Amino acid sequence: MTITNATKVAKHDQNDDVDDNVDPAARPTRRILSVEEKLDILARYEACEPGQKGEFARREGVYSSQLTEWRRARDAGTLGAKRSTRTRGENREIEKLTKKNQRLEDELERTRLALDIVGKTHALLEKLSKSADNE
Repeated sequence: MTITNATKVAKHDQNDDVDDNVDPAARPTRRILSVEEKLDILARYEACEPGQKGEFARREGVYSSQLTEWRRARDAGTLGAKRSTRTRGENREIEKLTKKNQRLEDELERTRLALDIVGKTHALLEKLSKSADNE
């Protein structure tokens, strides 16, 4: 939802009279509501009589779809929850790196097991060698 920060500009008509207008090229700024403000607006909206709800929404500058979204989020307990700011590409990269990490962890475990087996084999061969030398 946006609230305009349009500035007044002076416009001269044919008689050189100044005519106050709002600058149509001014960029709107986005109004960001806190969780508390959303909950307050929802509570006041739900307290309105059925015929007054549309007027209330217009007065507050919110759309009924926003109110519906806020109500669903409130009921689900996710109104104050933070959204992930990751992009789809970042998520793919994270998934790719997670798979690679798991593959490397598995390879490391196999290597450790192989080294353990080689170490035990070496120890066994040393014992056999010593016992053969003694006989």
